[in-house]
Amino acid sequence: MSKRLVEDFTPNNYQIYLDINRQSKMIKGVTTITGHANTTEIAVNQKFLQVDRVQVSDQDVPFSVDDDNEIIKITLPATGEVVVKITYQAKLTDTMMGIYPSYYEVNGESKELIGTQFETTAARQAFPCVDEPAAKATFDLAIKFDEQPGETIIANMPEERCEDGVHYFKRTVKMSTYLIAFAFGDMQKKLTETKSGVKIGVFATKAHQAKELDFALEIAKRAIEFYEDFYQTPYPLEHSWQLALPDFSAGAMENWGLVTYREAYLLLDPDNTTLDNKQLVATVITHELAHQWFGDLVTMNWWDDLWLNESFANMMEYLSVDAIHPEWKIWEMFQTSEVPMALQRDATDGVQPVHVNVESPAEIDSIFDGAIVYAKGSRMLVMVRSLLGDDALRKGLKKYFTAHQYGNAKGDDLWDALGEASGMQIGEIMHSWLNQPGYPVVSANVIDGHLKLHQQQFFIGQGQDQGRLWKIPLNANYDAAPQIMDQADLDLGDYQELRANNGQPFRLNVGNNSHFIVKYDETLLNDILDHGELDNIAQLQLLQDLRLLAEGREISYATLVPLLQWFSNSHFAIVNAALYQIANSLKKFVIPGTALEDNLRQLFDQISKQQVTRLGWQPEAGESNDDQLTRPYVLSASLYAKNSASLKAAHELFNSVDKLAELPASVRPAVLQNEAENYGTPELFDRMISAYQKTADPGLKKDLCFAVTKFTDPELLTKVVNEFENTKVIKPQDLRAWYRGVLANPAGQQLAWDWLRNEWDWLEVTVGGDMEFATYITVTAGIFHTIDRLNEFKDFFTPKINTPGLTREINMDIRVINSRVDLVDNEKDSVNKVIESSIR
Repeated sequence: MSKRLVEDFTPNNYQIYLDINRQSKMIKGVTTITGHANTTEIAVNQKFLQVDRVQVSDQDVPFSVDDDNEIIKITLPATGEVVVKITYQAKLTDTMMGIYPSYYEVNGESKELIGTQFETTAARQAFPCVDEPAAKATFDLAIKFDEQPGETIIANMPEERCEDGVHYFKRTVKMSTYLIAFAFGDMQKKLTETKSGVKIGVFATKAHQAKELDFALEIAKRAIEFYEDFYQTPYPLEHSWQLALPDFSAGAMENWGLVTYREAYLLLDPDNTTLDNKQLVATVITHELAHQWFGDLVTMNWWDDLWLNESFANMMEYLSVDAIHPEWKIWEMFQTSEVPMALQRDATDGVQPVHVNVESPAEIDSIFDGAIVYAKGSRMLVMVRSLLGDDALRKGLKKYFTAHQYGNAKGDDLWDALGEASGMQIGEIMHSWLNQPGYPVVSANVIDGHLKLHQQQFFIGQGQDQGRLWKIPLNANYDAAPQIMDQADLDLGDYQELRANNGQPFRLNVGNNSHFIVKYDETLLNDILDHGELDNIAQLQLLQDLRLLAEGREISYATLVPLLQWFSNSHFAIVNAALYQIANSLKKFVIPGTALEDNLRQLFDQISKQQVTRLGWQPEAGESNDDQLTRPYVLSASLYAKNSASLKAAHELFNSVDKLAELPASVRPAVLQNEAENYGTPELFDRMISAYQKTADPGLKKDLCFAVTKFTDPELLTKVVNEFENTKVIKPQDLRAWYRGVLANPAGQQLAWDWLRNEWDWLEVTVGGDMEFATYITVTAGIFHTIDRLNEFKDFFTPKINTPGLTREINMDIRVINSRVDLVDNEKDSVNKVIESSIR
């Protein structure tokens, strides 16, 4: 482990003065750090700062700037308590990191909102600091800017006073540098207050309708109230501001007291939105507010315990939304989003464990793997919660917050607190999951009349079995199975006797809360299918596990096809989510425009027709949540099937409105897609691009991006790709979705892939400073499935394999494409045979 700066110099307080000029895009700053020096040679972080002078006790002292290591080396006259004053200049960035402008329009007029993004290591771009999570201090912020009448400035703490154009904010509590935040510009706001007196606010630009702030305000208020009760620890600040930034590289950021969001994850039109969009916005808000305690009040000691922040907030977002809106059954969303994402990614050899050692800034950004640190980590904690129960969980959390508030902690500190509260050796169980990559498949077989279990690491593609074992909470429905399986093999006894005594088919991982999949032998699987009264989670789980086993070549992919008919009329949205994940995965086995694709389209028609008839193209008042969430799956399938009634219904809906925004949000993506794909003209293309540029509605923007990338005319798709670098049309934060859309379109794949290879340097300059960059590689690997594309991918990315922050991603994604190519080569004939026989 490299030495941390905080070992030589521990800051206690920062006085930060910033003079920000939007016209010149320049910042003049003075940062005065009071702290304790253990040596006369200390260093503080900086990045892109022009340091003019360093003073101690008003006397200039020697210093040197080391840009490679992002530090200022300072020579002090003596050790002990010291006050270091650094005068510097910096530029406003255009990378969505540090202090940067967001660009937007109101009534055709261009405007800017200045905001910040400091996680992971960008606070050093705004002010010199010991930019490490453990170097907690208090902060006194004073900001001057080229202020216009009516503009607003907000920060982590309330404003105390304004003198001579300088806005002074109250001293913060003790906190980490990466959580500092402020913003200023022409904003609107809505305010309320919690039962305990915490002021809640939602802020946005005036490009939005005021009603778009209402939903977030209500969720934020109720979330803070829920967490104060659940954590049994008061929210420690006076306010909780939620701010929508027009340009934002992450989804949202938990800055203490001033949480920042992409507009799409905070604002929504209550009169024309969807249930799943409400659920998405609610879970993002509750995720960030969970962090106000878990991450902000108690912060990980170093970035290797990033999962401690993110996994926990990821679990708590569902727990809190479930309390606020129990009728949503939000844990079902967990089963269709976090669970499959974690299981898919974690099955690739070379994946990072949840807990991973990191040192350099580039490495730190590369560990923000959503499928592992967020999704798998939260699944681990769901597993812990189901073992402990909520009472012990809350008791343990209270201990944890009391012991570590305003300080830092490691993963083991959490396990110790939960272990004390529950009397369970929870740390022992969790170490096998957090420190090892991957997860097991548990095989359940009847051998010589005995029911036997065997655990082994599961791989999709080539994998080196290292004999790893996990402590698996089995959650079996037979008492003969232990609570925890910690060895490779178990014999549960005579199967016929067990079956007779239990009166139901044998099942493992009931509730699908543990991070493993199950491979039942034919006897056990047929028993489940023939006699099991399966609830919606059990049906989803069966489809999920069989799909993964097929991708891991443990069963034939062709065996999945008959299951589509079996489950096709389910009224459960989560079953349809799993069903259509399998159906859509069959597209890789056919070449577009061939007779085999025609067969697949017919199969899609068969499995979707009855549901489309039942649900229709217009949402009904008072319909169930399941029906609302199922409709998009079946409409999309019907369009792929080229069902003439659906094409006509969608076209008529499109023609029934004057403005695209008037289309019902629940069917808008399908209607727009149909129009682009089947009725696409240059005039329609221009209309959609123009609407995309003009609207401030993030939901409509997303739907238009989805549709425009579905045009089939190569000339129009070329026009799309030509706009990729035009930030007036496509913001860098939205570019990945556009790139993925064109890449996934057979008519545009070559165009998008050529663009990525030709413009890689531009992309690196534009988004290379944050965690978004590596995901362009992930997105590409998620689509390629031919040997030619695999070879092109390797030719392009192998020379970049030693780029800091990209190494693991490139290695893994070569394996991901390779395994898919092998799967298609080996199984396409059998899969297409079964599809053909299914449609006769």
